[in-house]
Amino acid sequence: MKNPKATKISRAIMAIFYIIAGCMHFIIPDFYIKIMPPYVPMHHEMVFVSGLAEIILGFGVMGRKSRRISAWGIIILLVAVFPANVHAYLNSDTMNTPEWLLLIRLPFQGVLIYWAYYFTHKEDHKHKKS
Repeated sequence: MKNPKATKISRAIMAIFYIIAGCMHFIIPDFYIKIMPPYVPMHHEMVFVSGLAEIILGFGVMGRKSRRISAWGIIILLVAVFPANVHAYLNSDTMNTPEWLLLIRLPFQGVLIYWAYYFTHKEDHKHKKS
């Protein structure tokens, strides 16, 4: 995005997306606990930690100094939770979510990673004020 206004809007949408997603881990933790693979220990704690991480990283992408590291953190988090999304799809019969939605979620992770990756680059000097 060469347009600084579009970049700012995209970053704000990303921040809101992750802050809300993180809050949902605390509002409906059972949904996230249900998709956790059995080999992951401490399901409750992991759901809360990942939710808190999403909230922190969501706020982080808005800060000029924290933007790049927060975007990398989002990428790492998305890679880390991908097995839970695969587990949810493979066990869709036990989920209260349509199978097609769980399937679409898998490649959507790639879109989210690409979106976050955009903010891992240094900004042009002329746009540093944003």
